[in-house]
Amino acid sequence: MTDNLILAVPSKGRLMEQTAAALAKAGLALRKTGSERGYRGEIEGLEGVEVAFVSSSEIAHYLKSGQAHLGITGEDLIREHIVDADERVELLAPLGFGHADVVVAVPRCWIDIRSMASLQAMAPAFRRAHERRLRVATKYTNLTRKFFQSKGVSDYRIVESLGATEGTPASGAADLIVDITTTGATLEANGLKVLDDGVILRSEANLVASRRVDWSPAARAARHHILAQLRS
Repeated sequence: MTDNLILAVPSKGRLMEQTAAALAKAGLALRKTGSERGYRGEIEGLEGVEVAFVSSSEIAHYLKSGQAHLGITGEDLIREHIVDADERVELLAPLGFGHADVVVAVPRCWIDIRSMASLQAMAPAFRRAHERRLRVATKYTNLTRKFFQSKGVSDYRIVESLGATEGTPASGAADLIVDITTTGATLEANGLKVLDDGVILRSEANLVASRRVDWSPAARAARHHILAQLRS
């Protein structure tokens, strides 16, 4: 690791566009170095900073392992991919974009199931009737387990989702889901409803600092400058 600060930012998609726009608005314009399809860059006019363009979920791993000093990604990805997140990283500043709620959603036809407590109460009867536990489809396995445990819900099993999670109850692959939503329209279109106490996390993009990386004086100065620009 050099004395330079390593800043990991999303490499593609809407989050990349929003990140670049937010940084540019703060006077921190990103510029790729070498090929336009490359994965390295810099901040125009700011020495001592190297930019790494990586996938949004991989940013969490960069911060966790100390491969990057700073990263910009959603809090949901930080909390999901870093189980001990508060020990390994510091959320420095919410950035006002990338809003999404991680929620527990059940079929709308389950009219008596409105809370996590009612979900737990019906689980034994469901298991007797169907001879299996409730199946929860999700990409957020760690957040799901932690939240369900905090609510006293234990009689379920996770079905890891690799595609469109919201469609799994209708297809018969799962009974309920844990997924992200912004407006709720996709859930509604798939006949799902969010439980009254089923919001696990209200997420948005954050500037996140690694606690597991060596911070040189130059890197600390660059961190202070980037944070000050984003807050100004």
